[in-house]
Amino acid sequence: MTFKDFGFSEVLLDALYYMGFENATPIQEKSIPVILEGKDVLATAQTGTGKTAAFMLPTIDKIIRAGETNTTALIICPTRELALQIDQQIQGFSYTTNISSIALYGGGSGQEWETQSRALKSGVNIVVATPGKLISFINNKQLNCDTIKYLILDEADRMLDIGFYEDIMTVTKKLPKDRQTLLFSATMPKKIVKLSQEILNDPTQIAIAISKPAEKILQAAYLVHDEYKLSLLKTLIKDKPKYKSIIVFSGTKKNINKLVSGLNRAGIAATGISSDLDQKKREEVMLSFRAKQIRVLVATDVISRGIDVKDIDLVVNIDVPRDAEDYVHRIGRTARAAAEGVGITFINDDDMRNFAAIEKLIEKEITKMPTPPSIGPSPEWDPKKRVSRGGRGGGRHGGGGRRNGGGGRGGNRSGGGSNRTNNKSRSNNKHRDSGPPKKS
Repeated sequence: MTFKDFGFSEVLLDALYYMGFENATPIQEKSIPVILEGKDVLATAQTGTGKTAAFMLPTIDKIIRAGETNTTALIICPTRELALQIDQQIQGFSYTTNISSIALYGGGSGQEWETQSRALKSGVNIVVATPGKLISFINNKQLNCDTIKYLILDEADRMLDIGFYEDIMTVTKKLPKDRQTLLFSATMPKKIVKLSQEILNDPTQIAIAISKPAEKILQAAYLVHDEYKLSLLKTLIKDKPKYKSIIVFSGTKKNINKLVSGLNRAGIAATGISSDLDQKKREEVMLSFRAKQIRVLVATDVISRGIDVKDIDLVVNIDVPRDAEDYVHRIGRTARAAAEGVGITFINDDDMRNFAAIEKLIEKEITKMPTPPSIGPSPEWDPKKRVSRGGRGGGRHGGGGRRNGGGGRGGNRSGGGSNRTNNKSRSNNKHRDSGPPKKS
């Protein structure tokens, strides 16, 4: 199905032509006609499926046709990064129109507050905001909620995980009841169902590929003790000079600097990003990464959702994500827009049971390889094994104990020497090749 088939206005089709948009994705095919009809929507779609265009294009088209001049569309999302990305996409979609937008987010300077305030006073059609900052502008009477006709919640499950339920309800109570509401979520837990019942009116439900990595992602894993993770990471990256854009995810902020320092000492250009950086610095890092000025970006889950960077060749999970959804969103940074990519996860003794649960949820057994003997011994794959709660603290890739430094228990997803009883690896997989997988 092409975008012309939706009957969009000519000025919007012109913008899509310049952006190279031609064929709609499944979430767009199912959502856009329903949204154009004015119905509420409850949609689940994984990252990288084109859901931003699915809710923004019909909303922009409706604003164009109505000749709206007030602020009529409000998009609420969980993070500054996602707010900025959505705003950038709106600017692209509305390039040939008179539609205007502004992103409202915290963590910036007083000057940014002034800039955002001036934009609201001058009048914008679309506001993209994080919940806390949005409430600040509403309470200061700088945003008039009476003119809102379209409310969109993006990454709703993430917002509830962070604790924004009360903020969302506060905002919705200030909006007109006669509005169209769209709720997009990567997952559909009970709390999302409950939220939808409170703010949606007889919604059309749409579900696309929940909790499954994109088919073009080549997934693999290495069985590796924490103290060998940095050495293995350096080997993988050096072995693939053609990989120009690589993201390494760490479960904790404390490991970011240690990983970056270790890679830089090995002659690998790497930069870290986490919520510890101020907004301006984070934007600078992301711009440099997009421009291919940074080869390796070491990050926490702050960018695992919502950040659209094209042509990511490799994603490495330095530790196993907490759950299947985090895993999907992390490796979903690669193989976007029908491209191909590789996602590799490092598994230590303590993470095996968790990784087995992820495999069950995504209904896929992932190739597991031992640590190359030149680097060190591997743990044995045994997800049923009870993990020792004693033993040493941890690994040279980021410190001991509980995965992020400090002594104490070596268990509970930490590294260390617990349960290492055999220097010979016995992976349960036939693939014993120690090199990283190749993109087909």
